[in-house]
Amino acid sequence: MIGNEAAKQGIVDLTVNCSLYAPASVHWEIGNAFSLMFKSQRLDIVLAQQALEVYSGIPIKFVDVPLDVTLELSRSQNIYACDAYLIQCAQQTSTSLLTLDNGLKSVARQVGVHVLEVTQ
Repeated sequence: MIGNEAAKQGIVDLTVNCSLYAPASVHWEIGNAFSLMFKSQRLDIVLAQQALEVYSGIPIKFVDVPLDVTLELSRSQNIYACDAYLIQCAQQTSTSLLTLDNGLKSVARQVGVHVLEVTQ
């Protein structure tokens, strides 16, 4: 929740006692997000390591999503592959999508994925 503390409690509330699924790419996306924060000097390594400790304690079931299906979704919806992985994971597991990204929410709804709304 680094950089978006206002949403933290809403996310925690929505996910208590839930099964959480994510594509394996989430690990790399977290690394990318942290590296961007390093570059803009909004995050130091100590805080990043603390956040990774918290992240490692979240019981996430990682899902392999088929690259061919996600690339077709990426092309047809004109979205980045990383967003297509998340949508495909929700579709594949018949679960709702939890994101703070409004563009991703919109595309997910367009392709029939239920989106959980975070209250801040």
